[in-house]
Amino acid sequence: MKKCIILFLSAIVLFSCNSVKVTSDYDSKVNFKSYKTFAFYKPEIDRAKISDLDKKRILRAIEVALLEKGFTKSNAPDMLVGIFAKSREKVNINQNQNNQGFGWRWNPWMMNGLNSNIQVSQFSEGTLFIDFIDTTKKELIWQGIGSGALKTQNREKKEIRIKEFVAEIMTQFPPESNGK
Repeated sequence: MKKCIILFLSAIVLFSCNSVKVTSDYDSKVNFKSYKTFAFYKPEIDRAKISDLDKKRILRAIEVALLEKGFTKSNAPDMLVGIFAKSREKVNINQNQNNQGFGWRWNPWMMNGLNSNIQVSQFSEGTLFIDFIDTTKKELIWQGIGSGALKTQNREKKEIRIKEFVAEIMTQFPPESNGK
């Protein structure tokens, strides 16, 4: 029974670390149906403080998502796409108190039969911002933000994680109420 509970809690922790929390914001007066073409906004992308390899991975994933949604990459675009990324170290401290057996009972070797288990984990949390800018008005029209645990053990896992971040963020573009 105890092993089942530990396994279940471990699965929850692993699942929660794998998820990407996404939010988005947009200008409600914009008609997103009018946008058909895009290009990447180099000045904003150049300012992003991540490796050039990760920038390429992010931009490729965004491009794939936009092409799948019916947009076309263009030298004279309706909207520009920019990115910004940041990361920070996080520490999780979990304290599990396991009761030995069922119910409370006195045990001279353990205080009230409780066994305290403290687990500490450290990980990097990344946040990716994807901005869409109207080229004629030079105004931000939509911003998607995704946050979650980063996986940087190897190139393959990093690439998969970047694709997950972008895919989750891009599910909210264009907004439903003004959708394409």
